[in-house]
Amino acid sequence: MKKMYRSETDKVLCGVCGGIAEYFGIDATLVRLGFAAFSILGGSGLLAYLVAAAIIPRRTEISEM
Repeated sequence: MKKMYRSETDKVLCGVCGGIAEYFGIDATLVRLGFAAFSILGGSGLLAYLVAAAIIPRRTEISEM
């Protein structure tokens, strides 16, 4: 079963965009551009990023359990 985690290797702030890109098999730059576009156009991108950073677990948290 495929699970989404925040990226530990491809991250700028929290690894959310890198984790989403790894999950869908796309380039992280495209995901970052999408978040930037939503942030500029209405501000929802920043809110979505913060919510995703709080909800999506880090891979190391899961492996330590």
